[in-house]
Amino acid sequence: MHARLYRRFGGRRFTRWLGRPVFLLTVRGRSSGEPRSVVLILVRQGDDLLVCGSNAGNPRTPNWYLNLRAAGEATVAVGGETWPVTARELDGEERAAAWATLTAAYPDFPTYQRLTDRALPVSVLER
Repeated sequence: MHARLYRRFGGRRFTRWLGRPVFLLTVRGRSSGEPRSVVLILVRQGDDLLVCGSNAGNPRTPNWYLNLRAAGEATVAVGGETWPVTARELDGEERAAAWATLTAAYPDFPTYQRLTDRALPVSVLER
């Protein structure tokens, strides 16, 4: 519902979730090939965006993240601006630095990590 409202108002309304800024990610479904949209917490790293497949600590990686991993590319909408991105999953020191940025922007990520045995995947969305 939030994704439809975000899109309907061109990213000028419904731009916050739980007090945090959000953006719209649209990626092709890995089975259907159809575009799938989800609203995510907006975390910037320079010109790029960071995303975490937390699924609120659920033991399963969210479908949007699996689709992103499979496609390797997507479209993002921030406010009234839309642009294509390539997705790159992070590991090692790069992931640790991105994790620190993510948790500073959204302090619930560490709680989600404690709720599951899987390592929460982190990706950068590069312009």
